[in-house]
Parts: sequence; C-alpha cells; structure tokens
Amino acid sequence: MPCYWLMKSEPDTFSFDALKAKGSTLWDGVRNYQARNLMRDEMRKGDRVLFYHSSCAEPGVQGLARVASAQAVPDPTQFDPSSDYYDPKSTEAAPRWVCVEVAYDRPFKQGVTLARIKECDALEGMLVRKRGQRLSIQPVEKAHFDRICKMGGLF
Repeated sequence: MPCYWLMKSEPDTFSFDALKAKGSTLWDGVRNYQARNLMRDEMRKGDRVLFYHSSCAEPGVQGLARVASAQAVPDPTQFDPSSDYYDPKSTEAAPRWVCVEVAYDRPFKQGVTLARIKECDALEGMLVRKRGQRLSIQPVEKAHFDRICKMGGLF
C-alpha cells in the first residue's frame, strides 16, 4: 500500500519543470535528520508525492511525482567538497545522509497554493498548514492527498 508525501523544493534551486525535463532525480541535499529518517525508513518505491514549491512568491503544490527507488541510497553530495551539501564528518563507510530517487508523474491543471490549502477545512491537520513547519519532507494522509489532487484539477 503506497504512502503519500509532500516534498518541498525552492523553484530557483530545483523546480517541478526541472523534474519534468530530467524525468527523475536523486532527492539530494536534505540536511535534516527527521526528513532523512523518513526517506531512509518509510519511503518506498511507488509512494506518491505532492511536489511543492517553497520560498517563492506563491508557494504551493505544482503536481505529482513518485518515489522511484526501492530504498534510500547514500547522498553523493555529502562526499563532494565542491557541493553546498558537503559534510566533512560523513564517510563512504559511514554516510550520514541518504536520498531517494523521485520521478516526474504529472502536472496539476492549476497549482494549489498554500493560501488555498489553508482556506480548505478538509485539509485541517496537514503539516504544511502549521505555522513554522519547515520540514522539507512531510507525510500526507490519503484523504488530504486526494483533496489536493482534486483542487489541482486531476479528478
């Protein structure tokens, strides 16, 4: 049974259109232990993802992606001294950071803004609605996932 997630990315760093162009990518650069643990311990191939643009003029969900890897793998950016995500305390023998592969699925007919998410009573309880909630990977209940998809014009 698939799980449902909301994954945030700043569009000037990596946008939903960039994922479409690439087809799939490693969701690297995550440097939060709680988000890392979700990728490592809970995400599975086939899980559904709401792709969310954050830190922009109009944050919100742009479309759907899916987890494409069977399990998390060591994040290669932690070993690269030229990367913004380099971690000198991480070693290949004992990596600190992991990532999953995420694949493009489909766009929404219209994006679902954070303002619309906050206005919808049926989405009460979504982590993204909570003030100060900055976690870049968040679990989403199936009912909330379905409602966001409907708001985005998918069904």
